[in-house]
Parts: sequence; C-alpha cells; structure tokens
Amino acid sequence: MSTPSKPLPVADPITAPFWESLRAHAMQLQRCDACGRFVFYPRVVCPHCGSRALTWQPVAGTGVVHAFTIVHRHPNPAFAAEIPYVVALVELDEGVRMLTNLVGVEPDPAQVRVGMPVEVVYEDVSDVVTLPQFRPRAG
Repeated sequence: MSTPSKPLPVADPITAPFWESLRAHAMQLQRCDACGRFVFYPRVVCPHCGSRALTWQPVAGTGVVHAFTIVHRHPNPAFAAEIPYVVALVELDEGVRMLTNLVGVEPDPAQVRVGMPVEVVYEDVSDVVTLPQFRPRAG
C-alpha cells in the first residue's frame, strides 16, 4: 500500500507572488502603501486601514515563536511518519504572524519556548511548491 500524499497549497492570483517568492528562497510579503504595515496572509485589501494599495516586499525571514504545540496525532495518514512535530505561530520581525512548522529542534516542550528566536528555511516539496518552515537561531 502506498503512503498518501500530503495536501499542498494551490496558488491563486492573489497568493501567487508569495508562493513564487518562497520558490525563489526569498520570502516576500505584502506591505500597505497607505499605512506602511505588513500584511499576512495575502489579500486584496489591507486589514489595518482598508487600502487596496498593497506592494510585495522582501522580508528578513526572522522572528520569534509566539505560540506552539506539539502534534502527536494527525487525522491524515500522510503525516504519520513525521509525528511528533512542532507547529508554531511565528511572529516575524515585520509584525505579522505565520503558522508554520518548527524544524531543527526536538518536539519536546523543554526544547521549544515562546520568544525563541527563529529564522526561515525553505522546504522544496515539489517543482512548484516550496513551504516556509522555521528553525531556531542564535540570539
């Protein structure tokens, strides 16, 4: 019996620049030209001020763990080989929060902490899809 495939994101016209930047290993996020705040997830209107003037800009790819959980069971059998793993809400230096996997650390509450500095790493899962993950960084 073959292992089922994991579901992968599908880009649409609004999110395509984000996925293309990940594929290039150079993450970009939208920034509002009116209020100057970064926006994530990609959308048509700034959630902070309502402006439609959003521009894609490179980001540092660094931040801190805002919250996390350790996954011990997953309803999709495609994830069974990776259990346990860490899912983290990472707050990027630019102020947005991104739900992601934390890699390069033991999936143990003693090894992960809120406020832990992290940096993006790119997982090329196919010719078309690259996922952003984060790993601990010094400092």
